[in-house]
Amino acid sequence: MTTFVSWNVNGLRACLKKGFEESMKKLDPDFICIQETKMQEGQAVVDLPEYDEYYCYADRKGYSGTAVFAKKKPVSVSYNIPGHTDEGRVVQLEYDDYYLVCVYVPNARTSPKEYRQMVRQAEKKGAPVPDETETLARFEYRMKWEDDFRAYLSELASKKHVVICGDMNVAHHEIDLKNPTSNKGNCGFTDEERDKFGRLLEAGFVDTFRVLYPDKTDAYSWWSYRFNARKNNAGWRIDYFLVDEGLKDSIRDAVIYADITGSDHCPVGVTLDI
Repeated sequence: MTTFVSWNVNGLRACLKKGFEESMKKLDPDFICIQETKMQEGQAVVDLPEYDEYYCYADRKGYSGTAVFAKKKPVSVSYNIPGHTDEGRVVQLEYDDYYLVCVYVPNARTSPKEYRQMVRQAEKKGAPVPDETETLARFEYRMKWEDDFRAYLSELASKKHVVICGDMNVAHHEIDLKNPTSNKGNCGFTDEERDKFGRLLEAGFVDTFRVLYPDKTDAYSWWSYRFNARKNNAGWRIDYFLVDEGLKDSIRDAVIYADITGSDHCPVGVTLDI
């Protein structure tokens, strides 16, 4: 059995002060995959000596970033995906029988619905209307990323099995967030983002948590810092483990560690018979 943990730490240096090492030592997985490290090389020392560490840094300081800590040495390591090399969003480890891909999917920041709300507010106040092209540029980038990332994963899956994990920045179905009606059309729950995630699954991948728990409610991995969201469990499930269809029968466990704090996300995990 092989155990994997994934966690958007919302700044590794900050999370280290909030029990990151202690939490990971307690879980003791074979792989620790982290997103949003928000650091450059040499800015943090992690006391997990049984792991080899592989970091992918963004060009912009204090932004994005991913890393994988692995107990088993990989055959090869690669970083980022074609056409998207400046934000440190992907670490890929290759093993004899599978690829492990840790990803931090870009946040669209502003959705078309949210842009329309901004326009109405500006008009009501008599303020300048936000530039549509600039405001929605990140949303368009997100759509491009989704297509390129899906093509990248499909290419890997044509060679061997693939395990994908990370902050995907989308709640796929209404069951995956507390308040789907009020959030419909907001970033992370737009029709476009949900459709792109569905197309990824249709390309030959499965959501490991939903394979084991298709109808489980109130299972979330991210909570806003506002409105006592975590205390009230008003969250979103946007952190995933996906595997190719060929590994579906190898899924033995899928876990959301909602009791582990230190970030606005909590860790998620999967156990595979590989």
